[in-house]
Formats: sequence, structure tokens, C-alpha cells
Amino acid sequence: MPPEMPPGNLPCRLSFDGRTIHARPGQSVGAALVAAGVVAWRATRGEGRPRGLFCGIGVCYDCLITVDGRPDQRACLVPAADGMRLESGLAGRAADARER
Repeated sequence: MPPEMPPGNLPCRLSFDGRTIHARPGQSVGAALVAAGVVAWRATRGEGRPRGLFCGIGVCYDCLITVDGRPDQRACLVPAADGMRLESGLAGRAADARER
């Protein structure tokens, strides 16, 4: 369990492109990714620019991600759940585009 997690609030374990990350109870998928140091999980079609959490309220669609096999889910609106499988749109791209 991450050290900043208060006792009694067990974290959710999520799988992001095969990597385990943790989420606090009630946290969105987008917030959990950012807290884990993941700043981008998809790229624009034309120029391949990295995208992740931007508006945080479901307006901009920059945070689209595949959740449990369902593509194009807004990470800022999806509540994290234990065992959730998250897949980026960056498969085959350099990891440094996702983590800073």
C-alpha cells in the first residue's frame, strides 16, 4: 500500500499497460494516472502529440483511454475500481511520451 494512504482506506489496484498503479477510494482514473506520474496516455492523430488530463471535468476529451476493453472512455469521469484494466493509445510509442 502506498505510504500516503490513510489506514482503513484500502487502495484500488489498476493495471495500466501492464503496470500496476494505485488509486484512492473515489478517485477518478485520470487522477490516479497523474498521481502515479503518468501525464499522457494517448496521442493526437495527425502529429502524434501526447495527451492526457487537461480539463478534468469531461469537456475536452483529451483524456480518452480504454477501460476494461471499452475504448474512448473519459479518464477524468471514470471512477477507479479495483482490478480495472487501462490501456493507453500509445502502444509501441516511447515511454518518455507518457512519463515526465
